[in-house]
Amino acid sequence: MPHPNDPSLRSFIDVDPASDFPIQNLPYGAFSTAANPTPRVGVAIGNYVLDLWELEQDSRLDVGPLGVFSGPLLNAFMALGPKVWSKTRARISELLRADHPELRDNEELRSRALVPMREARLHLPFAVSGYTDFYSSKEHATNVGVMFRGKDNALQPNWLHMPIAYNGRASTVVVSGTKVKRPRGQLKPPNVDVPSFGPCKRLDFELEMGVVIGQPSPMGGMLTESQAEEMIFGFVLLNDWSARDIQQWEYVPLGPFLAKAFATSISPWVVTREALEPFRLKGPEQEPVPLDYLKQAKPQNYDVELDVSLRAAGADAPANISRTNFKYMYWSSVQQLMHHASSGCAMNVGDLLGSGTISGPEKNQRGSLLEICWNGTEPVELPGGAKRSFLEDGDSLVMRGWCQGNGYRVGFGEVEGRILPAEREHSVLTVSSMGTTR
Repeated sequence: MPHPNDPSLRSFIDVDPASDFPIQNLPYGAFSTAANPTPRVGVAIGNYVLDLWELEQDSRLDVGPLGVFSGPLLNAFMALGPKVWSKTRARISELLRADHPELRDNEELRSRALVPMREARLHLPFAVSGYTDFYSSKEHATNVGVMFRGKDNALQPNWLHMPIAYNGRASTVVVSGTKVKRPRGQLKPPNVDVPSFGPCKRLDFELEMGVVIGQPSPMGGMLTESQAEEMIFGFVLLNDWSARDIQQWEYVPLGPFLAKAFATSISPWVVTREALEPFRLKGPEQEPVPLDYLKQAKPQNYDVELDVSLRAAGADAPANISRTNFKYMYWSSVQQLMHHASSGCAMNVGDLLGSGTISGPEKNQRGSLLEICWNGTEPVELPGGAKRSFLEDGDSLVMRGWCQGNGYRVGFGEVEGRILPAEREHSVLTVSSMGTTR
């Protein structure tokens, strides 16, 4: 059987070469339709969603206990482990191949199992057990350090020795398309003596990749490079929205808290680690050499092109404001995971690790408005004459990512969010679903 990553593979479903979802990708997500509003697990292929529950019921997929794909989340499938992940992806690839008749020639099954993407409502693809956000781009950390501490003290002494991170909030990880209300918090500009409480005035985005953990590790243990790698199920695009003015006042001495807790948006499709294998490459040279428990024997970075567009409130079209690449990350996702577990911290199925803001060496490769506008001193000019130093109400931000192969691309779709005004103080909040989008 051909490997699912074989660039010569073609599906019986017509897939545009510019599509994010060729047969070489097969990312997992959760979806529903108007006709069947109960969310279940699917795979993206071209402009369709392949309903894995329909295939499982029809005995076309055997992944273990019947019903793994009937629920709204990927956690039960991820818990089955890397061998099952690989076997299942190979079987889905076989069913979708142009030269394989099993699904191609079964009109009745095709009509049930293939859902046009335009009819699908996409949901949060997995239950987020815990969320940790790292700070692993040397370019980003240097830019921020220069802004706030000066060129001679840009990187803190610990930065080159270990992946720096903080524990975020899993409860406010939301799927692409979820609107984000401007956060409120304590604000204290440098020119005032006491803080006030009100809406954030310096709202920002952070361009990141999210690592989805598919296997647990025991409390008290440590992870080797190979163990950490095998625990990674896949990757998503991630926007860790940031309230810079709230953060500036609160972060001493324990780091970010409410400034990062109000919303983190992820893309609805989880691209598997196996699908990214052809795009693996070596990351930047690490000097000084990491301690033994963080050393890597093989390349652990990925060549993922990343793009950020901003549509200003009332504007007719978005404007590109950043173009960078995941390959620039100084600390890899595997090193982040090894470090996370090194103290004896247990990892769970469904844990999410944010890579940290991804910036490159050039000015147009900066992954946040804080950097792009250099802390508000160099506003970015947008079509129609609008300018932005930070995000305003009504602004919409879209991040995209893809790996470019020979005649195909392995893409992540997009993660989008629009900024709504802050709730009025002391207003009564109503409980509503934040977990769905089209």
